[in-house]
Amino acid sequence: MEYAILILVCIGLSVGLFFTLKGLFAKNKENKRLKEDFKPIIDLEKEIKNKTDELERLKKEAHELSDKFVSAKEILSNLESEIKIYQDDLELLDFGVYKPHFDFDTSEKYKNALLENKERQKELIKSEIAAVCNTNWTVGNSQKQGEMMTKRAIKLTLRAFNGECDSLITKVKWNNAEQSEQRILKAFDAINKLNKSNDINITQEYLDLKIEELRISHELEEKKYEEKEEQRQIREQMREEEKAQRELEKAQKDAEAEEKRYEKALAQAQKELEKAQGDELEKLNAKILKLQDDLKTAQESKERAISRAQLTKSGHVYVISNIGSFGNNVYKIGMTRRLEPLDRVKELGDASVPFQFDVHAMIYSENAPELENALHKEFGEKRVNMINNRKEYFNVSLNEIEIATKKISDAEIEFTQKAEAQEYRESLALLKKLNNEMNEIGKEKVADKYPATLF
Repeated sequence: MEYAILILVCIGLSVGLFFTLKGLFAKNKENKRLKEDFKPIIDLEKEIKNKTDELERLKKEAHELSDKFVSAKEILSNLESEIKIYQDDLELLDFGVYKPHFDFDTSEKYKNALLENKERQKELIKSEIAAVCNTNWTVGNSQKQGEMMTKRAIKLTLRAFNGECDSLITKVKWNNAEQSEQRILKAFDAINKLNKSNDINITQEYLDLKIEELRISHELEEKKYEEKEEQRQIREQMREEEKAQRELEKAQKDAEAEEKRYEKALAQAQKELEKAQGDELEKLNAKILKLQDDLKTAQESKERAISRAQLTKSGHVYVISNIGSFGNNVYKIGMTRRLEPLDRVKELGDASVPFQFDVHAMIYSENAPELENALHKEFGEKRVNMINNRKEYFNVSLNEIEIATKKISDAEIEFTQKAEAQEYRESLALLKKLNNEMNEIGKEKVADKYPATLF
């Protein structure tokens, strides 16, 4: 009986297990079917998670790159500042106008100021206040050895700083004055920073003297150049005055010789008149009248020459242009005391420009320097060269010059508006012709190399 019950239990368990396994297989099959059905959604969720992780990674990289960019930008800015300080290339520097710090009227006064500056530097060094150490160092517990070490370190510090400054001061010029000053400041900061562990530093007072030395040295060279230019201008003016004086003296001598010749001829004609008769008498009377007129003209010429020689400021103010050299609306307003002012204009054209000048006005004045100076002041803000006032070129219209001249001077003035510029215009025409010929030759070569058709 017990055995039968055991068999029934086993059968029951087997049946139960069978149906359980059947159910599990069915559920597993259903799960597989569901996975297949929802596979796109599951894959999408995975993709979303992957993309989200990727996005977070990229955001992190972007933040890191942004930090690196800010850091690199700061380094770049510092490097650009460094380059600008050390750069001498005229095309790369942004020059400002140097503002003079001193107002000495001669180079000698600048030299004296430079000597005084050097003496003050020496005094600071002797007084041991050019560079100082604020710590009483000891070496091997020896105060004396520490003092010797400190003095040597200060000496090396000043030698390094002075060497840097001297190198900059000897090379200072108009296009690097501001940059040289910045480099001295940079050397001051760098050397003091290196000496921080020794507690040694160059004093502000000594730095100020070095900056002052740089400025005086630069302005001394500028003043020497200015004086050299002024002397050159004076020599040129003296040569011009000598030429004008020689012309006046020659004109006076020629007029006097002409006067004597006519006086002699007139005296001879009057002597012959006493013996003349008939037609000969009539001819001599006519000859005497002509000689008297010629003599009067010669005497007037002599008087004019004497008057011009006595009027030391008389001369001509000229307005000239050179389109081929300087372009349109650039005029030179100058002055000459020559009797033949066009000779001076011709000399200017022969000197250093490729084309001759065109004359727009030639104005005689008994005080030519005053008229010239008044016109220069009138157009002071329109100078081509704003630095050197001895350069007499102005970027103005001829109409402006004419209006200003007539406002300043009462003389009858005639302006020639159009510049002939013959050589320049002929050069342009010749260049155009040559270009046309070259173009034609080029077309022929192309036609020979690449014919219109093959057959």
